[in-house]
Amino acid sequence: MKKLIFLLPIIVVSFGNPKPEKTNISFYEVDLQKEKVELVWKNSSDSIYGSIENVLQSDSDLNLVMNAGMYTAEQKPLGLYIEKGKVLKSLNKTQKAYGNFYMQPNGVFYITKDSTFVTQCNEFKQSDNIQFATQSGPMLIINGEYHPKFKKGSNNLNIRNGVGILPNGNPIFAISNTPINFYDFAKFFKEKGCKNALYLDGAISRAYIPSKGLYDKKGKFGVMIIVKSIAN
Repeated sequence: MKKLIFLLPIIVVSFGNPKPEKTNISFYEVDLQKEKVELVWKNSSDSIYGSIENVLQSDSDLNLVMNAGMYTAEQKPLGLYIEKGKVLKSLNKTQKAYGNFYMQPNGVFYITKDSTFVTQCNEFKQSDNIQFATQSGPMLIINGEYHPKFKKGSNNLNIRNGVGILPNGNPIFAISNTPINFYDFAKFFKEKGCKNALYLDGAISRAYIPSKGLYDKKGKFGVMIIVKSIAN
C-alpha cells in the first residue's frame, strides 16, 4: 500500500516591529502650533557658530539643526539675511553669475511671528513683520510647478537640502541621504503638496534631526536653521 504524504502550509510568524522602510530623503515637518523656527549665525560673543555641534553646545534642546543657505569663504551670508528683525545682509539682486545660488528664479525663506514663507526674490517685500530671512537658490517648486531649468533624469547628483511650505502652512525641511538630482529632489516637495520650495545647499549639507535618527553634528556653515519646542 502506498503511503499518502500530506504537505502542510508553512506559516512564518514575525515577531517585533517591521524595520522602517529606507528612503532617499529624510524630512521634518514643523508644527507651528508647538514649535518655532529661527535662524542663527553668530553666538553671544559675536563668533560664527560654523557647525551644528557649536549650535548644540549653546542649546542642546533642539528638534532640528540644518544649514540654511549659501555663504562666502568667510562664512558670511551670500544673500539676504535677517535675524531678530535686523537686516544683517541685504538682498543679493545679481541676475547673471555662475552657481546654483544665481539660477533664476532664486528665492527667500522667511519667518514672521506666526508663519513661514518661501517666495521668489523678485517678489520678496521687506516688512517690519519679518523676524528671520535667508536667501538661497534656485527655487525648487514655483507656484506648484518645477523650476523650468530642472531636467528629469539629470546626472547632476549631489546631497541636497531644502525647505517647502505645506498646504497647512507648516514648513517642511528635507535632506537627501544619498546624491540626488534637482528634479527628483523638487519632486519630493511637489508630492507633499508644496506650492513653493527653496533649495538651501548641496554636497556640504548636513542635518541634526534626532526624531528621524539623524545626529550629524559636523559641518562648516554660515547661517543655520534651528527648530525648538515652544515652552508651555
